[in-house]
Amino acid sequence: MSPASRLALQYVLLFAANGVSLPFAGLWLSAQGFTAAQIGGLLAAPMMARLVTGPVIAVWADGFSRRRTPIALLGAVACAAYVVAGMGQGLWIQGVAWFVAATAMAALIPLTDVLSLQAARRTGFAFAWPRGCGSAAFVIANVLMGAVLSGASVDGVIVGVAVASGLLALTAATLLPTDGEAERGRARDRFAGVGRLLKDRLFMTALLAIGAIQATHAFYYGFSAIAWKAQGLDERATGLLWAFSVIVEIGFMWWVEPWRRRRGIGALTILTVGGLAAVVRWTALAFAPPLAVLWPLQALHALTFAATYLAGVEIIERLAPPGQHTAAQTLNSVMAAGVLIGLATLAAGPLYGAFGTLGYLSMAALAGVGLIAAWSLRGRIS
Repeated sequence: MSPASRLALQYVLLFAANGVSLPFAGLWLSAQGFTAAQIGGLLAAPMMARLVTGPVIAVWADGFSRRRTPIALLGAVACAAYVVAGMGQGLWIQGVAWFVAATAMAALIPLTDVLSLQAARRTGFAFAWPRGCGSAAFVIANVLMGAVLSGASVDGVIVGVAVASGLLALTAATLLPTDGEAERGRARDRFAGVGRLLKDRLFMTALLAIGAIQATHAFYYGFSAIAWKAQGLDERATGLLWAFSVIVEIGFMWWVEPWRRRRGIGALTILTVGGLAAVVRWTALAFAPPLAVLWPLQALHALTFAATYLAGVEIIERLAPPGQHTAAQTLNSVMAAGVLIGLATLAAGPLYGAFGTLGYLSMAALAGVGLIAAWSLRGRIS
């Protein structure tokens, strides 16, 4: 198998697990007897804790001579923790196990991105291709698990994520590329490197620009299905709208992103386009448009998510000093998929309760913050 194919398989397993967990975790936790408040806390805790766990895991991972080793170990930890959660009983046992599993799975994304970026730079394949395979797996896993749960026990959720994470650990240990490995040093020095990144105003401004635009999806993730049902759309229509958004995301990664690179269009330009699309998308959704308008708005997911994600990974890769790529990408993930979206998610509930779909306007405003930060980077990065 080529390096690109090996990494594509890794992304498939990683995002297949996410495709099962993200939509159905709440359903499984509810079946375990947890209250809505407890479920919210269990889902939010790993996300918010990434401010600490993310950098710590990044520094730990950089201590290995082979980047695939910590990926395999984290996959094994996630698998074991999911098994404990599935077999245990009670808030503390299942809650702690879920926290460990979710933390390990979240850490796998930036670690896999770093390895994939290195392999792409070394062998010449487009990073977006294996990452797009992950998005495709997310959709397929989502649909398949939904079909399974229509006629089987909700325990299929925990079984699915445990199996996927176990296979992920196995493929990481045996198939991922082994060359282009980490630059090791003392743990104290690696922590000092994280501190230098946090003090770098250019780097932190880039994190804010990327993270703010990505975090605008919080209201959509949490309340789009509820809002559309209130408009009279059934669950089938909601599922199709979500699936369509991910399909256009995949299309962007597989075809538009390679074209963008061939044309030499800069990552900062793409990030700005993603931010502008977010302003348009969330402003339009605030006014509860009809189904015919929802389809083109969902197509903007290719820009609000895929373009922003790919541009962000590229920008952070350029800004990271030698030996700090894992830490830099982890901080990017912590900001975009952890702290900022966690805070936006916490705010989304009260906003929807008070203003309904007009709460989307707060996400448009957050995208504006990201655009201002991105604008300040002009002339400093491309």
